[in-house]
Amino acid sequence: MAVMRQDIHRNIQRLEKFHDTDPSIYWDVVEILKKEVKEGNAKKGPTCSKSFVWLTRSFDFTLYLLELLVKDIGRNIEEAVEESYNITLKPWHGWISSAAVKVGLKLVPDNRTLVNILKVKKEEEDEMVKKEMENLISLLLPVLDQYKEILRIYGLDKLRST
Repeated sequence: MAVMRQDIHRNIQRLEKFHDTDPSIYWDVVEILKKEVKEGNAKKGPTCSKSFVWLTRSFDFTLYLLELLVKDIGRNIEEAVEESYNITLKPWHGWISSAAVKVGLKLVPDNRTLVNILKVKKEEEDEMVKKEMENLISLLLPVLDQYKEILRIYGLDKLRST
């Protein structure tokens, strides 16, 4: 998870840095993608386009995991993370990344630890955490769908790990 967190942070920084070059032009990610796609650079090297692709996929992974936990908050977290990975990220990863994930699965916290991390207040009941996750999912799914559509429009939705 720490590696994923570092990747997310690095991808956000790349987008912020590009935005900061001219905030009046690159006021949203679509403007950045348009520029890179138009110049033919979107799929070459470490680009903002690739950063947005992987941020979207990380977002997809996280929401899928939350959905699994909402269905069964007592579920084995390692299994839930593995299922989420297999559905959302594995199709885009090469064998090295997939092997690293298998190792990383051994470092996933147990169910009780994760649920306690998600609690706003320690005394909060699991059902309240579940309700909050359901609300978060309902708010974020339309955003994820919009991001996926943006990737499709710019031909970035099938981009694989290099």
